[in-house]
Amino acid sequence: MENIILIIHLILSLGLIGVVLIQRSEGGGLGIGGGGGGSMSGRPGISPLGKVTWLLGIAFVITSISLTVISAQNSSGGSVLDSDNLLPPAAEESPTPPPADDLLPPSSGDAPLTPPNADQ
Repeated sequence: MENIILIIHLILSLGLIGVVLIQRSEGGGLGIGGGGGGSMSGRPGISPLGKVTWLLGIAFVITSISLTVISAQNSSGGSVLDSDNLLPPAAEESPTPPPADDLLPPSSGDAPLTPPNADQ
């Protein structure tokens, strides 16, 4: 059942993308400055393509919610982090610390020698 709803959901999403791309831009983003429509509100009547967009949008939301409900019912009820096979097994031995002399700064005896013709 989940696969059928998922296929319908994907078809609806592709249809919604196509219908939105086909529509004519009305300019004026966010509904500002619409053209002269036939009503007193200044908004034009909804076109058939707009009605299809609404229908596809409502169907998309319904399939999204139904997929969420089905997924919640199929879950085991536990957290993903609760399962034992996700974490690697803990190491039984702690790593050995590095030798203490590796952490010290170099001594003056370890300084590089200057080349013999560096004075020139």
